[in-house]
Amino acid sequence: MDKLEFMIDTLLKENPNFNKDNILDYGNNPKKLLRALMNVREPGEISEKFLEIQDEFLKDEIQAMGITDVNDLKPVGSEGVCSVKNCDSIYLWKGDIVTIKADAIVNAANKKMLGCRLPLHYCIDNAIHTFAGVQLRNECHEIMEKQGHDELTGKAKITKGYNLPSKYVIHTVGPIIYNSVKDEDISLLKSSYYESLKLAEENKLESIVFCSISTGVFNFPKELAAKIAISTVDNFLLSSKYIKKVVFNLYSEEDLQIYKKTIKAGIDEKEFSS
Repeated sequence: MDKLEFMIDTLLKENPNFNKDNILDYGNNPKKLLRALMNVREPGEISEKFLEIQDEFLKDEIQAMGITDVNDLKPVGSEGVCSVKNCDSIYLWKGDIVTIKADAIVNAANKKMLGCRLPLHYCIDNAIHTFAGVQLRNECHEIMEKQGHDELTGKAKITKGYNLPSKYVIHTVGPIIYNSVKDEDISLLKSSYYESLKLAEENKLESIVFCSISTGVFNFPKELAAKIAISTVDNFLLSSKYIKKVVFNLYSEEDLQIYKKTIKAGIDEKEFSS
């Protein structure tokens, strides 16, 4: 039995009611089936043999995708006009956040803080929990059990990164936009960035990589979110003792151009002061 087959067999035995027939062409793509099983797995103990095989497998998968070290990136100040105060400490990077090597990456989590439970969903929460391994959900579960209630919007928690190239994952719950953006939504998005930075500072981390919090399925307008993100980070860095590099991870070309334009044009914080 090879490694992939062993992991799938172990997880299917844990969850005999899992409907693998819903995973398209799983027979020819067992990696999809493995990911789906990891997505739906409940937190709980698992054998050391599984963890050993899983860890080796995931590290090989990430290595094959190509790892980017934050120390190899160039700050926004090296690329021309820069209107932010910390041009040499802010970075833009287009890529997959599970492949970047930094002190911490930021996960756009949901209020349960246990990772996306939808099989093969495309969200960042799903990807981070998949490639970190089942240990991440277990640690999140322990944190939430101690807390005793759902995570509040705008707050953040820190965990290990496990099989990710980054040492830690900072999980934050951003606001959900249902119709239009309210002042409270702006304050909560600011808080998600601030609380994540605060955790990085408290843990003496030098580099942190942000995804575009709340701009995916949570529907926060991308241009406004970029202004809030850049402004909050820029102001925080003015008094930071430890954080040297803040990377904005932009998954699409559209997102990258929004951030470039915002950094060039400058930010009038009166637009979103609340």
